[in-house]
Amino acid sequence: QVQLAESGGGLVQSGGSLRLSCAASEVGFTINVMAWYREAPGKQPDLVAGISTGGVTKYADSVKGRFTISRDNARDTAYLQMNRLQPEDTGIYYCTISRYSDYTMPRDHWGQGTQVTVSS
Repeated sequence: QVQLAESGGGLVQSGGSLRLSCAASEVGFTINVMAWYREAPGKQPDLVAGISTGGVTKYADSVKGRFTISRDNARDTAYLQMNRLQPEDTGIYYCTISRYSDYTMPRDHWGQGTQVTVSS
C-alpha cells in the first residue's frame, strides 16, 4: 500500500519557521510531482508548493519568497521549509504525489495531513 509519511507540523508564532517532511513508499509508479496542499478551515485544499523529479517548482503566490520546497528523488522524500509564517498559513498540510506534471489533474495519493497553526 502507498504510504506518505508526513511530519513537522506544529504550533508556531508569527514570524517563526517550520519544516515539513514527506517520505513516500510502496508507490508502485514513477512519481512525477510531489506537492504540498493546504486545507484552511471551511475551504478545499489549495496548492502551496510542488516540485517535479527534475526540480521544477511551483508555488502559491501567497508563499513565494517565504516557503521553499525541495526533494530527494533517491529517497522519494519532499520537504517544505516554511519561513516567516503568518496566521493565514494555518491549515492542514497534505503531502501528495502524482504521476503527471499537470497540477490540474487529481493527485494520485494524499497523505493523512499534518496540522500547522500560526498564532499572532
